[in-house]
Amino acid sequence: MNVAEEIGIRFGNVNQSAFFSTLRKRVDEYFKTNNISKFGNWRMAFKTIFMFSLYFVPFGLIMSNQLNEWTMLLMTVIMGTGFAGIGLSIMHDANHGTFSSKKGINKFFGYTLNMLGGSDVTWRIQHNHLHHTFTNIEGHDEDVSTIPLMRFNPHAKRRAIHRFQHIYVWFFYGLMTFFWITGKDFVQLIRYDKRGLVKQQKSTVSKEMTIMIITKILYYGYILVLPFIFLDVVWWKILIGFFTHHFVGGLVLAAIFQAAHVVEGPEFPKPDKQGNIENQWAIHQICTTANFGTNNRFLTWFVGGLNFQVEHHLFPGICHVHYKKISAIVEKTAQEFNLPYYTNPTFRHALSSHVRLLKHFGRAA
Repeated sequence: MNVAEEIGIRFGNVNQSAFFSTLRKRVDEYFKTNNISKFGNWRMAFKTIFMFSLYFVPFGLIMSNQLNEWTMLLMTVIMGTGFAGIGLSIMHDANHGTFSSKKGINKFFGYTLNMLGGSDVTWRIQHNHLHHTFTNIEGHDEDVSTIPLMRFNPHAKRRAIHRFQHIYVWFFYGLMTFFWITGKDFVQLIRYDKRGLVKQQKSTVSKEMTIMIITKILYYGYILVLPFIFLDVVWWKILIGFFTHHFVGGLVLAAIFQAAHVVEGPEFPKPDKQGNIENQWAIHQICTTANFGTNNRFLTWFVGGLNFQVEHHLFPGICHVHYKKISAIVEKTAQEFNLPYYTNPTFRHALSSHVRLLKHFGRAA
């Protein structure tokens, strides 16, 4: 039984399957003709070294106790950027199984999320299985079904405070990773286990809970306990630095995701009473996802190709270093089948669209 069947959602229309079979054939032909692996290449190795350096070099400089406090604070901002970079460019591909052709390497780098205080198993369930299957479906895609203070889709209940969500939402974006490292992972693990989703990961709740507790203790040990012991800085300033690096990382991660789904254009389908979704899965993905800033080489590099979100959702089993090349194939095939191919020309345009949609959801019934 797949995830959709377990949850009671069924994708139709079998008559639409020609689109994805045609697209998949063309993409496979691209890799075969050019003799290219669908997994990561040497560019992933370089990026891995860079992103880890972006996180740990500033941390090492802070721990040297040779910097003034304002410079230390600047280092935490850089750490936050590295935090996001590791998540977007390394952990994401690894937990999709595309960082390397070797499962052991993918598993190792998938644990970088645990190194940052999170949980690889709850992330894989929420992201790979729920978000990638039920994209933009209220109550099933947890990335758009969030806390009551925010309304990210037209089917969620509207509250009076949502009128101002486009203003205050950025604060909560910055808190996103705090939820990971504190209570959210534990709550999710228990909830997912009750739904049988942990078992689908070929694991048990006791095993994953043990891993989660141990890795979080190790995380808090190096990120907070060591600074408390060795830095000549008052404790509350250390907490400010800790908060700053998480806030920066959370803000970057949330902005990248929201620019790809919660913008003008992509749909928010609602299942009928029997749990049926109108479109076939691949059609659903292309109708609920948007690209942005695809001509910005640095953006593409830093965010792990996630500005090519359409390609990622259609081919999550392909490493992001290939998205730029296959995007022309995807767009051409979508046009042939009269399907949308949503894209914003720049990241700024995408964020502006996100704000406009938040305003709309905050005021429309």
